[in-house]
Amino acid sequence: MSGMFMLSGQPRPAVMGIVNVTPDSFSDGGRYVHTQDAIDHGRELFAQGATIVDVGGESTRPGAQTVPDDEERRRVLPVIEALAELGTVSIDTRKEIVARAALQSGATIVNDVSASLGRVAAEFGAGWVAMHAQGDPATMQRAPHYIDVVDEVFRFLERCRQDAESFGIRELYLDPGIGFGKSLHHNLELLRHLTRFGDLGAPVLVGISRKSFLAGLSRLSRIEDPAQRGEESLAANIWALTHGASVVRVHEVTPVVEYLRLVEAMRNAGQHAERGAMR
Repeated sequence: MSGMFMLSGQPRPAVMGIVNVTPDSFSDGGRYVHTQDAIDHGRELFAQGATIVDVGGESTRPGAQTVPDDEERRRVLPVIEALAELGTVSIDTRKEIVARAALQSGATIVNDVSASLGRVAAEFGAGWVAMHAQGDPATMQRAPHYIDVVDEVFRFLERCRQDAESFGIRELYLDPGIGFGKSLHHNLELLRHLTRFGDLGAPVLVGISRKSFLAGLSRLSRIEDPAQRGEESLAANIWALTHGASVVRVHEVTPVVEYLRLVEAMRNAGQHAERGAMR
């Protein structure tokens, strides 16, 4: 089953860089709301080594409100068209009409917080990120509740995998939805048992960068500013990558890419040493 789905043609872990074309995202809202600023940022992420650049025009932070379809398309389509010439682009959306327009504009992956757009991805021969969320962004953090968070998320993603198979999707990513309708305890339980999700036979994607629950784990006084959670985000992403994640979705690409390069260099050096000892 582990060979059922592809990882965007990549044999090694992938880094997904974030471009929020929004005025209200929790971490960088408004910074890239202008089209050219968003395009420039996406280009920079590719240059830093991002495998995928994820473009979104509607915030999914806790308490966020829905953006009209036309406005979301206005925000993301020109950015996608420009960046698709440089590499793999995903569209971060919950709306079918936006997903279709984005795929027609050059996106090749649907990053789907709602886990409802698999048929659309299949229709275009695109990849599909199916994420677990309890509730919607406007209400999801009010009182998240699970009997067994790991088991419930696992069963949900198992159904997503089955749906992907029935749709004919060949590039599937399963995301346990850290921070989407989860308490601090729920998030930590999912991360502690992350390797279990690898049993589903599809690459696991984790989006943990700069999320607020990291504030509860750090002693740094500056942690309340999401943009200053770089060290905490890197530590969490390293944990994810060493416990089964195939893709990490990040704001800061360079530290994660450098970590992966160092690990690969050390692995290769070790293999060379072993070969030399065998001669």
